[in-house]
Amino acid sequence: QVQLVESGGGLVQPGGSLRLSCAASGSIANINVMGWYRQAPGKERELVATITSGSSATYADSGKGRFTISRDDAKNMVYLEMNSLKPEATAVYHCHARVTTWTPGASVMGYWGKGTPVTVSS
Repeated sequence: QVQLVESGGGLVQPGGSLRLSCAASGSIANINVMGWYRQAPGKERELVATITSGSSATYADSGKGRFTISRDDAKNMVYLEMNSLKPEATAVYHCHARVTTWTPGASVMGYWGKGTPVTVSS
């Protein structure tokens, strides 16, 4: 099995910055796309950013120019640097990864972390 554990969330004032981290562990042979999603209270989960195994990044319009996604494949980690945060960024941020495990015959599967809460408020 594969586990994803996020960290780095917290309370930050508008205009501030946070760096989220996600560690993947388990029977991992290869991690393809990794990404960050968020879910605000009463709303559906939405894409924040994704990054491929070749480090090609995609961002939702809400974070373009202010958020940066990166990954460290040696550590099976993905990061999200968020700058100039706005109150509407308040949400639980979830890590997602498409993983091929060492299980014989296994196909690529998607895994989710439980999330780390981010609150942007003065």
